[in-house]
Amino acid sequence: MEDLRGKVAVITGGASGIGRAFADRALEEGMRIVLADIEQGALDKAHAELSGAGADILAVPTDVSKAAAIEDLAKRTLDRFGAVHLLFNNAGVGRGTGVSVSTLADWEWVLGANLWSVIHGVRVFVPLMQAQEGEAHIVNTASIAGLISGGLGIYTVSKHAVVALSETLYGELQEQKSQIGVSVLCPGWTRTRILDSERNRPAEMQNAQEPPVTAKGAERAAQVRQLIADGLTAEQVADKTFAAIRTKQFYILTHPDMKPAIQRRMDNILAERNPSRFF
Repeated sequence: MEDLRGKVAVITGGASGIGRAFADRALEEGMRIVLADIEQGALDKAHAELSGAGADILAVPTDVSKAAAIEDLAKRTLDRFGAVHLLFNNAGVGRGTGVSVSTLADWEWVLGANLWSVIHGVRVFVPLMQAQEGEAHIVNTASIAGLISGGLGIYTVSKHAVVALSETLYGELQEQKSQIGVSVLCPGWTRTRILDSERNRPAEMQNAQEPPVTAKGAERAAQVRQLIADGLTAEQVADKTFAAIRTKQFYILTHPDMKPAIQRRMDNILAERNPSRFF
């Protein structure tokens, strides 16, 4: 997609972090914007700021883990703008508890926000894009954790699934000779509030009691916070993403220094070696 002016961008998780950077960049491109987010206060703030900057914007409170919420988001988008040209399945949460110790509530929350949100987005929006004329594009936000052997527990599981979903969707649309492009965004450390995701965790998915934090766990959490603080800005990630949309690039890797870790995983698989951890 070359000329984005006047086109419609739908952005989940659009009120903060990378999603908000997508919205700011879409505004620079002259796009009309639909912001979806579960955090009402942040959504209201983003709506006010973008409207004040001249955006034609629709803000929709959305729990992306719910099929009905994504269906409502699509309906409201079409009612307001009549089309959708650029879909960012971007909403997500961070929860790095290990796969053997995570509770059912942990699994349901993380997979709902990180994976089911993308499933619902693809299921609902792809047919709408296919029914309209012209080009369209989908960007699914995964993570570098979706390409390596990580130590981030259920978060890593969810992001591997988003990568596989995106690759499969890309192949299907290519086979259909569709005008819908697909990219999967796999950012590394980026300055966002992902470690504060618990602020938006629904009450019904809260744990009755959190497990005690070990000294090693606390040390690792502090290390991750520092890596995030030293990471790329969300605006830098948005710039790379919009460049990829223009060239129909599928894999968007924001951190070249992490490519050796991806290579190690691929080599381990092909050599049938046991996995080696990145983090």
